[in-house]
Amino acid sequence: MLQRAVEGLTWFVTKILNMEVLVKKHSTSLPPPSPSSSLSSETKDDDDNAYGLSWRLAVEANNVGPWRTVPARCYKHVQSYIMGGQYQNDVQLIADQILAYAFHIPLSSDGFDAWVFDVDDTCISNINFYKAHRFGCDPFDSGKFNEWMMKGACPAIPSVLGLFKKLIERGFKVFLLTGRDKATLGQITTLNLHSQGFVGYHRLILRRGEYKGESASKYKSEKRKEIESEGFRIWGNVGDQWSDLQGFSLGNRVFKLPNPMYFIR
Repeated sequence: MLQRAVEGLTWFVTKILNMEVLVKKHSTSLPPPSPSSSLSSETKDDDDNAYGLSWRLAVEANNVGPWRTVPARCYKHVQSYIMGGQYQNDVQLIADQILAYAFHIPLSSDGFDAWVFDVDDTCISNINFYKAHRFGCDPFDSGKFNEWMMKGACPAIPSVLGLFKKLIERGFKVFLLTGRDKATLGQITTLNLHSQGFVGYHRLILRRGEYKGESASKYKSEKRKEIESEGFRIWGNVGDQWSDLQGFSLGNRVFKLPNPMYFIR
């Protein structure tokens, strides 16, 4: 009986040892564990954010262009930049710099000291439109954008509205210069600006039919030259596109507001 017990114990131990060998063999044949999907996703998000930051800097420095859409991998970065508060902080800092410059300008008593502002995404914002179109990652649809403008629902950019009012109080004649079509958008643009507090400007200049098809840079240069031909001295020129700030008759200084959502030639 003792012998049977020993034989049974031996058999049981042998079985256990064989099972351990099989488990070890199976485990060594498996591929090494892959990184967790969450870690991989976080790494990709970090890479995309770093790329988006570099791309946005290159855009603002006018080192990228002409471009049609925001790269897809920049979507989250641009969304965070626009909606997370940094965009508003950047605009406020620029407005503060403009005021610091403007208040050191010795104004003449003749009333011909002038300032030029672009309208779209300089005075009033199209962020609500671009939010619905993935902040510029979707191809631009001119028909939908015209429908948006016809609503007259563009809100003021608060920092620029404050700047606008202070420049007028200081004694500057403010010109609003836009590429919007005068025939179809003149009235709604005026109403939109007034409803948002942009009142007291010297003149709103919209694109007339004879300038249709002309680049923004050339059109706005010609309009600024006309302002100067009337005797005005342009001390400052503010816009969100480089085409607002290039060409001729630029004024004494130009100030670029951030806009990583679209590019206008």
